[in-house]
Amino acid sequence: QVQLVESGGGLVQAGGSLRLSCTASGRTFSRYTMGWFRQAPGKEREFVAAISWSGGGTYYTDSVKGRFTISRDNAKNTSYLQMNKLEPEDTAVYYCAAMPSAYYSSSGRIDYWGQGTQVTVSS
Repeated sequence: QVQLVESGGGLVQAGGSLRLSCTASGRTFSRYTMGWFRQAPGKEREFVAAISWSGGGTYYTDSVKGRFTISRDNAKNTSYLQMNKLEPEDTAVYYCAAMPSAYYSSSGRIDYWGQGTQVTVSS
C-alpha cells in the first residue's frame, strides 16, 4: 500500500511560479513511475507530466512543455512539479499518481492517487 500526499498548491498571479510536492509512504516508491494530473472545474482529469522510476525519462503534455519541470528524489520518497510562467488556464486541482511501471504510458495502470492540491492562477 502506498499513500500519496500533495502539497504546495495555492493562489498565484499569472506569470508566477509554484512548486508542488508529492510525498509517498512505503518502501517501494522507487519502483513507481510518478505522474501529475489536473482537473479544472467542469473538465475531465488530464495528464500533465510524468517521470520514470529512475528519473531518466520525463514526459509532458504539450501545453506545459518549457514551463513545468517534473523531478523526483527517491531517497525522500518525493516527486516535484516546478511550475513557472503560470497561466490562468493552469487553474485546477492537481493530483499526484503512482504507476507500477518503469516508464510512463498513457494507457498504463494507475495504482494510487493523492487527494489533490488546488492551484489557482489569477489574471
